Amino acid sequence: MKEEFYMKRSLLFILCIFALGLNSQAQVFKKSDRRQAQNVTFDAVRLEKQVSELKASYVTPTKISGELAFPKLDGYNEMVIRENLMFPADELYHSNWDTINVDPFRSSTVTFPDTYKIDCRTFNMPIDNELKITSKYGPRRRRMHQGTDLKILVGDTIRSAFDGRVRIKSYERRGYGYFLVIRHPNGLETVYGHLSKFLVNENQIIRAGEAIGLGGNTGRSTGSHLHFETRFLGKSINPEEIIDFAHGVPFKDEYIFHNVKVNGKNTNTYITSADALAIHRVKKGETLSVISRLYGTTVDELCRLNGISRTSTLQIGQAIRFRSKPVTAATSPPATVSQTAQNVKQNTQATPAKTTQTTENKPVEQATPSGGPVYHRIESGDTLYSLAKKYGTTVEKICELNDIQNNIILKIGQRLRCS
Repeated sequence: MKEEFYMKRSLLFILCIFALGLNSQAQVFKKSDRRQAQNVTFDAVRLEKQVSELKASYVTPTKISGELAFPKLDGYNEMVIRENLMFPADELYHSNWDTINVDPFRSSTVTFPDTYKIDCRTFNMPIDNELKITSKYGPRRRRMHQGTDLKILVGDTIRSAFDGRVRIKSYERRGYGYFLVIRHPNGLETVYGHLSKFLVNENQIIRAGEAIGLGGNTGRSTGSHLHFETRFLGKSINPEEIIDFAHGVPFKDEYIFHNVKVNGKNTNTYITSADALAIHRVKKGETLSVISRLYGTTVDELCRLNGISRTSTLQIGQAIRFRSKPVTAATSPPATVSQTAQNVKQNTQATPAKTTQTTENKPVEQATPSGGPVYHRIESGDTLYSLAKKYGTTVEKICELNDIQNNIILKIGQRLRCS
């Protein structure tokens, strides 16, 4: 009997413990269900609030709806800007993306436009420290120095002058050292030489003022400096013609590139701005007198610009500086019959029937009362356009009469037929 009693009590105890366990588990499930219900309620309330705000902004135009309309336009502009940076000045370079040569047209020919406007408004100085030019653009020890050297210390930050894309990231032991070439959407390419470290990679898109490297003394260099070049279609331009380094800004918002030609053909000149110095490379047999006649200047002016005398011996390949003002094509309005008759009458009255006495510093004109050919002796400042306007004709007609092209450089004393 006792054994049966103890067995029943043990069984009852086990059932009680099992019941308690089921009860506690049920309580846990109830608490978790309550939390889930609360979360669902909270999410529903938050969603309802968002829907209400959206409906309100849709029905009545608010500041939010205005802000939502503009990002589309900004995004489009950003896309255009990014495309220009991805393919900078592609209409000029025609997808010529040479990653080896500084001059991308070194092994090919390029056609330069007569004039081209270069936007310089976004220019940023390539260095942060106080400016000091240690070497200028131009001939140096019978070599052409293609850029401007700016004094820096090793480790100084070098920055991009304009927005652009890195075309070359390379090293040249006997030249630039570690250097970068960046092509810009405005048509220019800038070169940064003698760096100690690169901070950008090839083909990387960068913004004006962004750090691109650290200054150094690598390559052919006798002291730490930044060799800075500005190039257009591979041809170097004096950076000091574009940038006022003393004030850290461009001289003008737009720099006009002019393609200098002599007698309608490309010459061995380097600088191509309108009123700046150009450089001629001496060829075999050339003298100061020959060069002065070629560019319509004087021997004394050449001596003054180059620090030489009349008796100096010229070396083949020597760089001779001169001032050149290229003549570009210009169209003039057609002259009326009355204007032409009036001009012919004035020329006839001002000129004898047969010949005209030549006086110093005055153009020579020859004409006949019957309206024969009229000739003009070129003076300083004369252009084809001014002659066409003076004699009531066109630039094309003058070129046809004299068998010349409309982009030649007129020489002082040159005789042109104008009618």
